[in-house]
Amino acid sequence: MITRFVNGGLVFDVDDLGDPGAPGVVLLHGFPQDRTAWAGVAPVLVAEGLRVLAPDLRGYSPGASPRDRRQYTLDLLATDVLALADQAGLARFDLVGHDWGAALAFHVAGSFPDRVRTLTALSVPHRGAWAQAALRSTQLWHSAYIGFFQLPALPERALARGIAGRLRRSGLDEEHARRYAERGARGGLDAALNWYRAMTLPGKRFPRVTVPTLYAWGDRDEFVTERLARRCGGWVDGEYTFEILRGVNHWIPELHPRRAAELVLSRRR
Repeated sequence: MITRFVNGGLVFDVDDLGDPGAPGVVLLHGFPQDRTAWAGVAPVLVAEGLRVLAPDLRGYSPGASPRDRRQYTLDLLATDVLALADQAGLARFDLVGHDWGAALAFHVAGSFPDRVRTLTALSVPHRGAWAQAALRSTQLWHSAYIGFFQLPALPERALARGIAGRLRRSGLDEEHARRYAERGARGGLDAALNWYRAMTLPGKRFPRVTVPTLYAWGDRDEFVTERLARRCGGWVDGEYTFEILRGVNHWIPELHPRRAAELVLSRRR
């Protein structure tokens, strides 16, 4: 069992749960979350005989929060996931992501299909689909906050003051909204904004995915339109399942942990 792993001099915190010899599943959180987003999901997966690894990702772990946005490209973030798997002794693993973690999971699965057994993505689709839809639908309006996050200093101040209310209005429960807001008030999300700021860097690539993939989207998600969600399958060449969760908003792991776990387990049956 590990509590930390290292990549390129950066030190990451991670929850490692279950039998060390069991098949491994890696859970990747999004913004402005941390590994506690999976607190309700992990026990269900462990009870089904899986080893669960849930890291605080780059920009969230205190020992892995470089200030340079060039350190947050998907290619570099993918090396963090592989470093975790290597140091946990996982030659292959099931990969799960939510929000930005889903975008990263698509990138890892597309870039390293020999390492990923199955992919389960929640809420956010493949980045290639987002790039296609951004200027051709109302998705740009739903993603206007991404432009705001490109500004210097102002987003950090805004996160420190008003993120709890914004999260509650998007449908997140009070407990998680408060926890994530407290991190923001302590400056714990400043580095995490670089995930967004790296989006404007040149040289982006969107690898297609060939591993068995399930993408689940809630029809009350205010950040991702249905048109964008439906484009995701166009970037998956392998076995693909698209699940629409009726009456569900963006925060699937926190508010519907058992359903999220069932989706992960369905890929292994």
